[in-house]
This record gives sequence, structure tokens and C-alpha cells, in this order.
Amino acid sequence: MTEAWSRDELRLIEAAPELQIAVRRTDGTLHGWTPIWVVSTDGHVYVRTWYRRDTGWFGHALRSHTARIRVPGLEAEVAVEDVGEGRAGLRERVDTAYRDKYGHRGSSSMVGAAAAATTLRLIPKPGTEADRVRPSSA
Repeated sequence: MTEAWSRDELRLIEAAPELQIAVRRTDGTLHGWTPIWVVSTDGHVYVRTWYRRDTGWFGHALRSHTARIRVPGLEAEVAVEDVGEGRAGLRERVDTAYRDKYGHRGSSSMVGAAAAATTLRLIPKPGTEADRVRPSSA
């Protein structure tokens, strides 16, 4: 069964200007923390990079499908799902979430076809909310 973000977790993620992500290596250790913009829509959490590539945090996330994220008040293990433009309407909802959170001017590189191709859904790994929510230094 897929875990879901709680309302409190979504509130913390939405309130954060950036999310920090550390992708898991194959040996289970973490790469360094990378700050990225984050949005949520329909109870799901999404991140994008400004262009799709096989290097850096994005390339590592595509290969490992697992990471650790943090925002103030929350640190969690997540599964990383490459959804690209996703099902009908997903691109528009995620584009709108980026515009609403970051403004039209600031979000221009994070909306549109090239950015939509980089859409990743972050899914909390199994565990209780109490296991995930805790003070974070993000």
C-alpha cells in the first residue's frame, strides 16, 4: 500500500520555500543535501529540475528511486517516482502549483514542457507520521 502525506506534513512542505533532498546511493549512504523548489497538489508532493539530465541529484534520483528529504519540522525517507508529464491534467496542476507558490516570474523555468518532463513525485516510505515529523535543521 502506498503511504500518504498527512495534512501536517503537507502543510510543512508547502510552507517551506525549498525542500532539501539527499538521494540514496546503492550502498544506502546519502549523497549531499541539495535545495530544490517543491510543490504539492492533490495530496502529492512534486519536485522538478529545470532540465532533464542524468547527472546531479536528478540523475541519482532516477537511478536509485529513493531519497531523504527535509524541510523545517520534517525529515522523511521517500520513494522517488518519475512521472514526467503524468496523466491528463497533472502537468497543468503542477505548473499551477509552481506559479502559485513561486510567482509567474520566478517559476518560468519550472513550468512548460521541458520542466514537466522532469516531474518527480515524492512518496513517503512506510512508517508512522511520528517517525517522519521531527525538528529539522533545513
